[in-house]
Amino acid sequence: QVQLIESGGGLVQAGGSLRLSCAASGRTSRSYVMAWFRQAPGKEREFASYITGTGDTSYADSVKGRFTISRDNAKNTVYLQMNSLKPEDTAVYYCAGRGPTSTLSYYQDRVYDHWGPGTQVTVSS
Repeated sequence: QVQLIESGGGLVQAGGSLRLSCAASGRTSRSYVMAWFRQAPGKEREFASYITGTGDTSYADSVKGRFTISRDNAKNTVYLQMNSLKPEDTAVYYCAGRGPTSTLSYYQDRVYDHWGPGTQVTVSS
């Protein structure tokens, strides 16, 4: 079993920065694909970013150039550095993970096997 725990959320003014962390424990693997999704009030959960075991990354257009995903395999932790935050970034941010696959899309939340409980990010205008 794999456990994921997010941290680092909070309240920040527009233009500010936050760094989210996702600590993994249990039967994890360095080959795992790790992703961040977010869900704003009244909206569906949406993809934000992912990073593969080899370090390949991808971002949603809405966060590209402002967010950076990274991982520290020695610490079993994935990070999401969020800069130039906007009020529309307000959401619960979820960390997700799964083993690598060549047949499924990492942009879809349904393909991920493991999820954290989420951390709230609120950006005030």
